[in-house]
Amino acid sequence: MSLKRKINWELIRGMKLNNKLTGIILVFVMIPITILSGIMFYNMEQSTIQENLSYMDATMVRRQDSIKNNVDSINMTTQFFLSNQTMNQVLIDANSGKEYDTTQWISIYHNDVAALERLINNNPVLGGVRYYSTNDNVQELMPVLFDNTRLQKQEWVAKAETGGWVFNYKDRLFDGDNTPMLALITPVMDRRYGQLGVIEANMKMQTMFPSLYENISDETSCFVTEDGDVIFGGKENQFVNKTAKELANQMQEDILKGEDPGIKTFYDKSQKSVIACMYIKELSGTLVSMEDISPSIDGVYAQRNSFAFGMIIILVMLTFAINAIVNQVLKKFYEILSTIRKVRKGDITVRTKESGREDEMGELAHQVNRMLDNIQELMRQNIDREILAKDSQIKALQNQINAHFIYNVLESIKMMAEMKEEYDISDAITSLGKLLRYSMKWTSKTVYISDELEYIKNYMALINLRFDYEIYLSLNIPEEMLGLRIPKMSLQPIIENAIIHGIEELADDTTIYIKGIVEGEDCRIEITDNGRGMNEEELKRLEDKIAGLAPDGGGSGNGIGLKNVQDRLHIAFGEKYGITVSTREGCYTKVCVTIPMKQVSIQEAYQ
Repeated sequence: MSLKRKINWELIRGMKLNNKLTGIILVFVMIPITILSGIMFYNMEQSTIQENLSYMDATMVRRQDSIKNNVDSINMTTQFFLSNQTMNQVLIDANSGKEYDTTQWISIYHNDVAALERLINNNPVLGGVRYYSTNDNVQELMPVLFDNTRLQKQEWVAKAETGGWVFNYKDRLFDGDNTPMLALITPVMDRRYGQLGVIEANMKMQTMFPSLYENISDETSCFVTEDGDVIFGGKENQFVNKTAKELANQMQEDILKGEDPGIKTFYDKSQKSVIACMYIKELSGTLVSMEDISPSIDGVYAQRNSFAFGMIIILVMLTFAINAIVNQVLKKFYEILSTIRKVRKGDITVRTKESGREDEMGELAHQVNRMLDNIQELMRQNIDREILAKDSQIKALQNQINAHFIYNVLESIKMMAEMKEEYDISDAITSLGKLLRYSMKWTSKTVYISDELEYIKNYMALINLRFDYEIYLSLNIPEEMLGLRIPKMSLQPIIENAIIHGIEELADDTTIYIKGIVEGEDCRIEITDNGRGMNEEELKRLEDKIAGLAPDGGGSGNGIGLKNVQDRLHIAFGEKYGITVSTREGCYTKVCVTIPMKQVSIQEAYQ
């Protein structure tokens, strides 16, 4: 076994890289699909089973109510017959040997027998209710009163003394009637004469148990009597026969334990069937129904198989597609590998074609080519080229004026100003240095609001050097907003516009107010100046310009511009956020910047 595993592992290790990657991608794609589809079809199967269980349970409840009503009808009618004094006297007289004349029999027939017959006819669920005398000393009054000879013809005659329920018998009172019947047999007793007769209250089996005889597709029902006899209305099902007996025994065990068996439903996986059983206390028997739901379950399996077949086809197509994509991705890798193989054979002049793309393969090709260039350069020992390279480096260093040089120069000027006690100049240079450092440092395209505000302070310090009047800055930003990130240089253009277009023309001391307001999941930064404001026409032009609906007319203060700020806010946070402008001519202009409080990393918006 270990040898086989070793061979398989060696086979995998010997595969080409593109085949390995294709296989790995397919495995990681198919595993979750297989798991999710398995869960989905399992849930579909369980849902189908549960739906049929619920339907069967509700059906059994309806049947329980119907059977109870039928049993009540038989019991009530039997009690009414037992309470009929005239008919009881007739049976007593028959046992004592007393004889009635014709007039008396006619009177009994037109009064009591007719009333009992009307009672039977008014209850359509009843088949019939009869008195049977224990001797032949009575005048038969059909369909209510019969003598002992008729009694002896009935299949249930053995129950005449004990009474109780009898099931699935043929009524032999008259020949030719083979309808399956059930009946409640009740002995009529007298303290003096003993048993006077029997009352038979019968009903068709189909009326009591319609589910046994209904031609319901895929459903089979039976009734298990107290004696263990299983009664089918149609063709007998051996599996249902065996199951019904087992369930009836379980019901009896529950009753012996003092428990109410009630209605039980369950799913038999081997038969793909829903089985329900109900103990009928009044009949001391159990009704069992089995519904074959294999078509529904097989339908779920068929969908599963179709899905699996479709996934196999998709997998084959996906294999070719992924393999083609992987080959394209690894094309540069194989080119580099081919170059290295040629170098190993001694061709040091070979190079890999560079596409100029800055991905990992392009970088690898570039590095391999540079490595070969260096090796070739070392092999040729081109001293002149090395000297030229050194001269070029020195020249580059001499001509390079970078930010570090500017900062050093500003520091020197600052020190000279402080030495001459020109502290205003020193502070201005400090602010300029901070401003330049902030402007030239673009390692990150987003900054904290606190950093942007610090930049604005330095900007205002330099701006105030230009004017004879003072522009003050009022900050009122909640602590929780200072740590939020915004695109760099989002607030400064708004301050610049406020100075150029709102304050400069007034030439008077004024204040720019920056206020932060938290509103649920969003927050606003309000920048308000007490400048000249705008009329409705000017405001409309500005709003169109911000929205990109008007061409840029140039002019001062455009720089990054409010539209640029709006575009960058949309990129960072979405169309919901951005800037809005409100103004009143000769009074103020307010620009509101709305951003979210809960920020996902907005660096991704610029990548």
